[in-house]
Amino acid sequence: MVGTQLVQLLIGKGAKVWIVSMDDKSRAHPKAKFVKADLTYLENCLQVCKGMDYVFNLMGVKGSPAVTMTRPASFFVPMVLFATNLMEAARRQGVQGFLYTSSVGVYSPAEVFYENTVWETFPSRNDWYPGWAKRIGELQAEAYAIEYGWNRISIVRPANIFGPYDNFDSKNAMVIPSLIKRAIEASETSQPLVVWGDGTPIRDFIFSRDVARGMLLVAEQGYNKPVNVASGKGISIKKLAEIIVSNLNPRPKIVWDTTKPSGDKKRVLDTKRIQKLGFKTSVSFEEAIKETIAWYLKNRNIAQKRYDIFNKA
Repeated sequence: MVGTQLVQLLIGKGAKVWIVSMDDKSRAHPKAKFVKADLTYLENCLQVCKGMDYVFNLMGVKGSPAVTMTRPASFFVPMVLFATNLMEAARRQGVQGFLYTSSVGVYSPAEVFYENTVWETFPSRNDWYPGWAKRIGELQAEAYAIEYGWNRISIVRPANIFGPYDNFDSKNAMVIPSLIKRAIEASETSQPLVVWGDGTPIRDFIFSRDVARGMLLVAEQGYNKPVNVASGKGISIKKLAEIIVSNLNPRPKIVWDTTKPSGDKKRVLDTKRIQKLGFKTSVSFEEAIKETIAWYLKNRNIAQKRYDIFNKA
């Protein structure tokens, strides 16, 4: 989802890009070299890092809060292996710069998430396992800076990302792709759209293309402090559902299932640090939702054909 956007930006700047993924090669940019490899293994990481100037670690496991609680090992173990092996391989191969993608999940519930407060608290119980896994990667970067003097490791903490190529799987999708998929199905079948909770929780959503822009900005400047990549604005789940439905014809009725959990009440990230680097979002939330819906309607046949760590053999 973010890697596709980042590759386009890098190639647009004249970079020679290698993509390493477990997804199908058909998703890769035609001007990039594609390698299908499982980077939970150190030997694979060593091979793909050889001769690289810069490595972006955009790997992760993305799923709903319910899946986080019921499949915690599927989050925790791969994310620890991704971080440990790829960063270590990059160090051994003499890679100059490295970007590690952390997560909003490292934060404890608060009114606003500030970068410097992470180690004063514990991750939210709703993000307990992925939050700790991402924190371990951040500690690894800090350890390398202390022991090896490798100071060109950048850490970005994106807010709730959405956009084309998101995970639209009904069983484990996050809130935006899940609502888009179910709203379209409700519209097509003249059924109501049932949404968990009461719609009051607030989230900081950011479009995948803007996340890629933020990553590239941080990497180009060699910024080596953790930095939030976010809109800095809160959108309620109620407002989100209304925006999605407003893009459909006919518009399904929204029904709130208050017997179901809603997650943390508020998640908004402070963006002063990345704003000082020159970052601001390039598209409104409404336009980004509209673009994501349009992509999904056009690509429903391939939306489910993505590597899914929850359903792998």
